[in-house]
Amino acid sequence: MGAGFLGLDPGLILILLAMGCFGGFSAGLLGIGGGMVLVPFMTMIFTARGFAPHLVVHMAIATSLATILFTSMSSMRAHHRHGAVLWRVARLLAPGIVIGSLIGPWIGKQMNTAMLSLFFAAFVAFSATQILLNKRPGGGRDLPGTPGMLAAGGVVGLLSGFLGAGGGFVSIPFMTWCRIPIHNAVATSAALGFPIALAGTAANIYYGWGEPDLPPGALGFIWLPGLALIVVASMTVAPLGAKLAHRLPVVKLKRIFAGIFYLLAAYMLWKAVSGSFN
Repeated sequence: MGAGFLGLDPGLILILLAMGCFGGFSAGLLGIGGGMVLVPFMTMIFTARGFAPHLVVHMAIATSLATILFTSMSSMRAHHRHGAVLWRVARLLAPGIVIGSLIGPWIGKQMNTAMLSLFFAAFVAFSATQILLNKRPGGGRDLPGTPGMLAAGGVVGLLSGFLGAGGGFVSIPFMTWCRIPIHNAVATSAALGFPIALAGTAANIYYGWGEPDLPPGALGFIWLPGLALIVVASMTVAPLGAKLAHRLPVVKLKRIFAGIFYLLAAYMLWKAVSGSFN
């Protein structure tokens, strides 16, 4: 292996940068989290690099979640400047989110890699279908009281910590169902990405600490070289995706992205059932 940046060969550096660009662009353009893109591709990369098979999906999910620590801050600032973040709602959801985000990685650690890959494949396929159908839940009721918000936040955090995603796939439908306008729901979900990522990243470092088969450059379940390159690329390209969202035929692009996500879901399903992680 060459002695390139962060000890990586130039080819792998370009792949990681391209992956970060694709994840950032899709997040900016469609408002989806990068986890759907990053986890399958990182699983491919970690497998190709010879990481321990029983750790590749755990590390892919953990590294994906860690990227949200950085990308959520720029997104949150942008939405806050437009006055779209409902901080009262965020404060009510945040305690449950932190608790759930600590528990989600623990649940993932108890699962073998094939089962975790199977769950992730189902998540990506479901999310791709939602993108394709473009259905928004109608207003159903007002926001619940403090116990209900704690429980809702717990579900968002648990699924996010478990799957390495930012939580928007759950929090946005919940808030719009509670009669919050969609632009406020998206902005508030962006603000919630930071506590999700902070708690989930801390949990993944703790739960992965001392694992005997971790590769060089790992901090718990997080692979730092990949994290650094993906963050740089995704934070650079995400604003471009957001800008082009108002100029490009997003409906047609959603169909293309949904097709890509179905292929990624099929890859994770194949990895789960083929015995590749044994």
